[in-house]
Amino acid sequence: MVDRAIFRPQGPAATRVRAEKPVGWLIDTSVWIAVERGTLGAADVHAITRQDPVYLSPVNIAEMQFGLELLRAGVLKQHAAASLRRLRRKPQLRITVETAEVFGSLAAKLKKTRRDPNVRVNDLWLAAQAIQRGFKLLTSNPKDFRDIPGLQMVGLPSASR
Repeated sequence: MVDRAIFRPQGPAATRVRAEKPVGWLIDTSVWIAVERGTLGAADVHAITRQDPVYLSPVNIAEMQFGLELLRAGVLKQHAAASLRRLRRKPQLRITVETAEVFGSLAAKLKKTRRDPNVRVNDLWLAAQAIQRGFKLLTSNPKDFRDIPGLQMVGLPSASR
């Protein structure tokens, strides 16, 4: 069965079947980290997302893997590796050609307004995935996403990093 929340039909607009309004949340890496560190409860996230589906991005995995690779061997690295294994079990969104088109458009819009998209590549990929699917993005770093046009973003005001 096709999940209409993430299915994007191809072909001319006249031949496409209208999908139901997408409902879902893409979670920023900052939130996953806060939950893993215990500074934010999974119940706190659930209070916001309610019964809507929650997704992980390959960008989350990349950012977590980057942090893991920078850690020295020891208990902290073992904990981070276990966190990454747990995250990999979450439902994941794919980065598609359509995602890339949204990403390129967002980067160009930011560049035209003299905001440098190059320093925020991962944030733009997350935003592109959320915008493409009509999902909301949950973050504990709202300032990183406030100026991205078309993004439905919910910021956690006091999640510690």
